[in-house]
Amino acid sequence: MAAYRGDAEVCLFLPFEPQTPADIRGRIGHLFGGTDLEGERGGVVLVIERVSDGQVIGDLVLFHLDPAAGEAEIGWVVSPAASGRGLATEAVRALVDTAFRVYGLRRLTARIDPENVRSVALAERVGMRQEAHFVENEWFKGRWSDELRFALLARDWTPTS
Repeated sequence: MAAYRGDAEVCLFLPFEPQTPADIRGRIGHLFGGTDLEGERGGVVLVIERVSDGQVIGDLVLFHLDPAAGEAEIGWVVSPAASGRGLATEAVRALVDTAFRVYGLRRLTARIDPENVRSVALAERVGMRQEAHFVENEWFKGRWSDELRFALLARDWTPTS
């Protein structure tokens, strides 16, 4: 995890600078192993492990935005070395399916910088639709940044088992 979360290129679109293992534990360590979106952890972090060699190549996060409305935000971070093989798509699809079928969520959202074309493409591949484009809505890493808002409703989800 530190290999990609410590990479400046990976962190370009993330709300943190390159991280050390201690940084990672401090930021999201309390979420590891949790499965309760509404408990004291408040979210779930899962790693994406390449089956062929057991290498952790990314991670996923799911946390409630509005529990009463059944809405949560999903996010992902993937090592550039593992991109282009469909592994992130498979992992995100599995988490989307879990969000709807296991947690009973009604709606998932994702916030993506439009310059992060790989994440935009991933959101589209898993069936999310772009609902908004906010122009210069956030001061982010020394500049005004745009944000795309993607969403997917449970009723529109088609699992690919």
